[in-house]
Amino acid sequence: MKKTRLKNTFVVIKKNTHSTLFGLKKVVELPIKKHHQWVIYKDNKPCYFVDFYDLEKESNAMMNSLVLCTQRTIQEVLDLINKRNNTNLSIPQISRLGLKKKIKSENTYLDLIPMPKVWLIYSL
Repeated sequence: MKKTRLKNTFVVIKKNTHSTLFGLKKVVELPIKKHHQWVIYKDNKPCYFVDFYDLEKESNAMMNSLVLCTQRTIQEVLDLINKRNNTNLSIPQISRLGLKKKIKSENTYLDLIPMPKVWLIYSL
C-alpha cells in the first residue's frame, strides 16, 4: 500500500498579540480576512489551513460540502468533527467584550497542512 503525503501550504499570516481583560492572547490570523479561508487550530496551536474555493485539494472540496452546501457555520462543522474524532479543533477569537488592544503584530510564513480526509469522510 502506497502512503501519500499531504501537501503543505505555506501561508502568509499575522502573529498578533492582544491585551484582553484576561491577559495576553496570541492569535494567528490571515492578513486579508476572507470568509472562505481559515486557519484551524488543533490543541490551541495553528495546524491546518482550509480554503473552501481551492477545490484542487480534496479536503478543501470536502470542507466546501460540509460548510457551504449544508449551510452550516465553520464552528458547527468543527464541533461535529471534534465529537466524532475526539479532537480539539477550534478557531480562536478575541472577545469583543471589554478591553481589546493589539500590542504586537508581525507578518511571517506558516507551514500548514490540509484537514485530514479521514475526519471529513465520517462527518459528511
